[in-house]
Amino acid sequence: MARSSKKNKREDTAFLYTRISRDDDLVGDSYSISNQKKLLAKIAKDKGYTNLIYFCDDGVSGVTMNRPEFNEMMRQLEMGVASAVFVKDLSRLGRNYIEVGRLIEDFFPEHNIRLVAVSDGIDTSEGESEFAPIKNLFNEWYARDISKKRRISYKIKGNSGIPIGLPPYGYIKRTDGSNLWDIDDEPCAVLRKIAAMRLEGMGTNQIADWLTEQKILTPSNYLVAKGLRKPTRAPNPDPYKWAASTVNHLLSMQEYCGDVINFKTYSKSYKNKKRYQNDPEDMVIFRDVNPAIWDRETFEKIQALSNGTRKRKGMDGEKNLFSGLLKCADCGKTLHFHFNQANHDIKYFNCPGYNQGKRKICQSTHYIRVDFLEQVVLSEVRRLTRFACQYEEVFTKAVANYSKDAMEADQRIRESELRALIARDKELDVLFEKIYEDNALGKISDDRFKKLAQKYEEEQSSIAERIGVLKAKFDEATSKVANTDTFIAAVRKYTRIRKLTPRVLAELIDHIEVHQAENVPGGQIQRVVIFYNCIGSIEIPNEVGIPLPQVTMKTRQGVAVTYDPLPLATV
Repeated sequence: MARSSKKNKREDTAFLYTRISRDDDLVGDSYSISNQKKLLAKIAKDKGYTNLIYFCDDGVSGVTMNRPEFNEMMRQLEMGVASAVFVKDLSRLGRNYIEVGRLIEDFFPEHNIRLVAVSDGIDTSEGESEFAPIKNLFNEWYARDISKKRRISYKIKGNSGIPIGLPPYGYIKRTDGSNLWDIDDEPCAVLRKIAAMRLEGMGTNQIADWLTEQKILTPSNYLVAKGLRKPTRAPNPDPYKWAASTVNHLLSMQEYCGDVINFKTYSKSYKNKKRYQNDPEDMVIFRDVNPAIWDRETFEKIQALSNGTRKRKGMDGEKNLFSGLLKCADCGKTLHFHFNQANHDIKYFNCPGYNQGKRKICQSTHYIRVDFLEQVVLSEVRRLTRFACQYEEVFTKAVANYSKDAMEADQRIRESELRALIARDKELDVLFEKIYEDNALGKISDDRFKKLAQKYEEEQSSIAERIGVLKAKFDEATSKVANTDTFIAAVRKYTRIRKLTPRVLAELIDHIEVHQAENVPGGQIQRVVIFYNCIGSIEIPNEVGIPLPQVTMKTRQGVAVTYDPLPLATV
C-alpha cells in the first residue's frame, strides 16, 4: 500500500519550471515570471495535477544548462518525485540545441516524464512532436542572433565612453538615464580612509583587519544590503570580514580616479558565459568622465606602493619599507629581504639570482644591510631637497629636461589623429551592422558579406592597434608632465625630513640600484644609485657646493663598508 501511495503521489505531482533572462527583454510582459507561473498553474490543474512544485531561475540565460533551480529540478526528477514538467515553451528549458534535444529525446522518455510546452503546443503524452527539434534549433539561433546584436551594441556604447558595466563599490548610477555614475557617500568615505591608511604605510592585511574591527560591511554585502546587487548563492557568514585581496583590488581600480574603463573582460562565445581578462591594449579608457573618489596623484602613489607588495617577511611578519624597490645592478632582479639567523636584528637584502645552483643568474650576492641603506638613502634625499631649496631654478630645469611646448604640440597632433581614428572605428561598427542586416534580409550574398566583413574587421584591427599606440604615448606624456610637477612639490614637502617612511619612498623613489661591494684598502665601498620618480637618477652639480654624503658602517666581521657616491648618470 505504501508503494502504491507513493506512486499515486508521483502521478499527481508536476514540476512547473519558469525562467527569464535579458534575452527575453524584447519579447514582452507575457514572459515575466509571475505570468509564466499563472499560465502553467492553470494548464497543469486543467490536466489533473494537484501537487504543483515551482522551480524558477530568474535572470539566468538559457544558453547555459548550469542553472541552480534547473539542476535541482533535474535531481528530483531522477529521484522520481514528479511525473510531469510544464514550461511556457521549449526555450524556457534552454537555448542549447544539443542539451535540450537530449532531454526531450532521452531523459524524459527514459524516466517516464510527461513534458508540456504550452505555447509550442507540445504534450508528449499525445505523442512525439515533429516540430520540437525545429523549434529547439530556432531557440538556439535566436540566442546566437541576440548575442551578435548585443556585442555590436556593447561595442558602440563602449567606444563612445558610456560605462557598459555596473558601478563598482563607491558609485551609484545616475538617475538621468545616462548610465554614468555618481559618488555613493558612505562607501566613498571608506575608500578614502583605505587610501589614506595605505599611504601611511599600512599593509593590506592591516587595513582589512581595521575595517573588520570597525564593523564596516564588505563591498559585496554593502551592495546587497542597499539593493544594488542580488544576494550570492553562498553568502558570507560574517558580512564584516574583510580580506586583504579585497582591499588590494579596490586600491588598484583606476575607475576611482573618475575614469571609465570598458572591455576589461570578454567571453569567448555566446555559449560560454565565463569572463576572461582582456589584454590592456584591447581595453578602452576614457579619463575624468565620472566624479573622482580620489585624485590621480593619490592613485599613482598607491600603485607605486603596490608595486612592491611581493615582500619578504622576517620571523615576526615584518615587511621592510625597501622591499620591492631594490634592484640588482647586474641582473636586474628585485632583491629579497632577509634577517640574520644568528642575530635577527641584522636585516639585509641580497640578489635571488646569485644562489640558484646550476641556474645561477648573477655572479655576486649584492648584499646590503638595511641600516646602512637607510643612512645612504636618507642622506641622498636630504641632499636632493637641499639642492631644490637653495637652487630652485636650476633644480626645476634639471627635472623638467624637456620642452612642455614641444610636448603639447605633439599631443595636439596625436589627439587629432586619435579623434579621427575613433570616429572611423564607430563608422565601421555602423557599416558592419548594416551589412549584417542586409545579408539577413537577402539584399547581399553570403560571399559579398564575408568579403566586406573581413575588410571591415581588418581595418578595425589596424585602427585598434594604432589607437592603442597613440593612447599609450598620450598617457605617457601627460603622466610625465603631471608627475614632474608632483615630484617637485613632493621634494619641497620633505625639506626637513628626519626619517624615511613608506610614503616618502612612494612619492620620491621609483627604484634603487644596488651594486656589489668592492674590496679596497681598509674595507669595502658600495655604490647605490637612486632612481627618482619620473626623472630617473640625477647628478647634482659639484659647483653648487652641496657636499657628498659620507656614510660608513662596520659589519659584524669588523669590515667597514663605505657608501660610494660616484657621479651618477644625468637626467
